[in-house]
Amino acid sequence: MEYSHLLDMADKTDDPYMRMVYASSWAISVYYAFQRTWKPFNPILGETYEMANYNGVNFISEQVSHHPPMSAGHAENEHFTYDCTSKLKTKFLGNSIDVYPVGRTRVTLKRDGVVLDLVPPLTKVHNLIFGRTWVDSPGEMIMTNLTTGDKVVLYFQPCGWFGSGRYEVDGYVYNASEEPMILMTGKWNESMSYQQCDGEGEPLPGTELKEVWKLADVPKDDKYQYTHFAHKINSFDTAPKKLLPSDSRLRPDRYALEMGDMSKSGNEKSSLEERQRAEKRTREEKGQSFTPKWFDITEEVTPTPWGDLEVYQFNAKYSEHREAADSSEDNTDPKSIQFNPWQFQDLST
Repeated sequence: MEYSHLLDMADKTDDPYMRMVYASSWAISVYYAFQRTWKPFNPILGETYEMANYNGVNFISEQVSHHPPMSAGHAENEHFTYDCTSKLKTKFLGNSIDVYPVGRTRVTLKRDGVVLDLVPPLTKVHNLIFGRTWVDSPGEMIMTNLTTGDKVVLYFQPCGWFGSGRYEVDGYVYNASEEPMILMTGKWNESMSYQQCDGEGEPLPGTELKEVWKLADVPKDDKYQYTHFAHKINSFDTAPKKLLPSDSRLRPDRYALEMGDMSKSGNEKSSLEERQRAEKRTREEKGQSFTPKWFDITEEVTPTPWGDLEVYQFNAKYSEHREAADSSEDNTDPKSIQFNPWQFQDLST
């Protein structure tokens, strides 16, 4: 959501092809964060993250499955809604790993009600065992306007010898008849630009390349490779009133890591994972399955290039919770809330 203003612009424009330029540039903007090579903390089943009215956007995500690992997310403001079901499929290749984004991302632009569907490229993590670990995302990103048939096809260049071609992105916005209308070019870690083109994909005479997205300033030598935006939304300073006890900010291992206590962070992480295993055993003994709070599984199964995906949809329960929380006079310090994503509350911690 760091560059969600691009979706606002996509909703405001009257040009159907510029709509695709703005929306696809928003989709590209996330890839700068994908360079991070720190091993992530696996979400605990039921863990959430919420961002309430930050830069005008409300966002909620929830870990809805542990095996296979799946999460669902929803964001909204006056211009758009964003819905995502995410499931990763991996393939180990000795010293590298391919990560396949078996997920569905949909953006609905509110003014005209158009629905945009995103299919991202895979991600390759190199040098897992030997050498300096680095990340690349070679292949096609396709964003389709399901309402009109327009689409964007952008090719992420694979990194060649000595880093040649790394980060480069090129492609076109096509109309419903698959004729190129606008060319796009740039680097996913720097900026994207566009220019009107003819039916052969060549720039139109009298037009010029215009920048549509540029990476915001980032902290220098940041040990966690975060952006300024990531630091802000990871902070308790941006925590909403009556923060959900399942929120990621409250994880004791995450907070210990932020404070620089690596030993405590590791111990806390092990404790959370053991509690999660205990929860699973209890569910199996009771013959119960995990039920997410803020998302409902649907009967829809959507195909992706890497396999079928069961789809979760946002329910109204979180909206009701947030409305009640915002009107509450409870001003509890979020740091005093104990991390609690658990389905069963009677297990020892």
